[in-house]
Amino acid sequence: MHAPDRPQSYLHPARLILILSLAPTVGLGIGRFAYSLVLPDMRDALGWSYSAAGFMNTVNAAGYLAGALMAARLIKRFGLSAAVRWGTMACVVSLALCAMSGNFAVLSFARLLAGLGAAVGFVAAGALAAMIAQTRPERASFLLSLFYAGPGLGILSSGLIAPFMLQAFGPGSWWIVWWAMTALSVLMTIPLLLAPIDRGAGIADVAPAKFAILPVSIYLAGYFLFGAGYIAYMTFMIAYVRDAGGGAAAQSVFWCLIGLSAFVTPWVWRGVLARNSGGVSTAIILGVNAFGAALPLFGHSALLLAISALVFGVAFFAVVASTTAFVRFNYPLAAWPTGIAAMTIAFGIGQTLGPIAVGAVTDAFGSLSYALNVSAAMLALGAIAAAFQGRLVRTTNPVIPGRE
Repeated sequence: MHAPDRPQSYLHPARLILILSLAPTVGLGIGRFAYSLVLPDMRDALGWSYSAAGFMNTVNAAGYLAGALMAARLIKRFGLSAAVRWGTMACVVSLALCAMSGNFAVLSFARLLAGLGAAVGFVAAGALAAMIAQTRPERASFLLSLFYAGPGLGILSSGLIAPFMLQAFGPGSWWIVWWAMTALSVLMTIPLLLAPIDRGAGIADVAPAKFAILPVSIYLAGYFLFGAGYIAYMTFMIAYVRDAGGGAAAQSVFWCLIGLSAFVTPWVWRGVLARNSGGVSTAIILGVNAFGAALPLFGHSALLLAISALVFGVAFFAVVASTTAFVRFNYPLAAWPTGIAAMTIAFGIGQTLGPIAVGAVTDAFGSLSYALNVSAAMLALGAIAAAFQGRLVRTTNPVIPGRE
């Protein structure tokens, strides 16, 4: 058994973390966000309202919330590596279900399963990535941020495939895209099944540490608002681009810019994340995220939309990374799975309520601009809330920000 704050050494930590990042690549980048690319065609072909379309992301978020609530117990019982692998495989199954039926109930179950698997895989892979990163203290923040490039890879790859497949096969071809996403996810899951990550299961044997909610309640509120705010942008922006006259190429470029921005996140925010002992770092990144979400409100030009995608994307992935860094700075190793799960639960509640509420607002007022207004406002409020979170006092082997 290893001491809680002295995780064992790993060979090639960057490579292992990048392999672990395939869990959120499949679960989030493809399993959750590819829905936005297929949504306009599904809505037209299946006769959905914006509320029905939003419900599909709400049920996905509900599954994600359920997975986050279960994650710590599943990790304790089965270990990190098993949770990563089974959670990711559940997401692959959900993608195949989306391709098999246009039935609303079947699709709802598939989206629920995708959320459940994504959350379990994300919490387990995030805790293991943080544990591996901590074996190289001088590079820990950079190594950990590599993990959060995973969703960007999923967004980029789906953005290069889905719009052009929809264009090539014509209206009603959404199910073909889901089959393509399933095949892509199968290929990305193979390295996770073969990687030597089983040694990470040792964290399940460490005596559990308490995670108090009250000292971080304002921070959790900020992360809740981020969950509610970002999902409106990510759910409806492709429809917004299409409504503004953007064809397959424009939709692909916009989506790919969000994904590409994830790959520069480790360098853009490296210094900020290394000093994320309190909530100020998260507040700064969330503020930039809100600015990116608000840019489309000032016009429909291609340049403005491109800048919006880049600014939103480069901050979006860093917000999630900053919460894991916050847990790593303020809690002992044994509390990391529970701490990351608590953050994920707050986030999950927000993104559960966000899509259907914003969809209802859009149906009521008849314009997607209202969705973007709500999105930007909630992200800005989240930044304000996070700014009030102070540093917690750690009494066991604290990580000193200046030495990261």
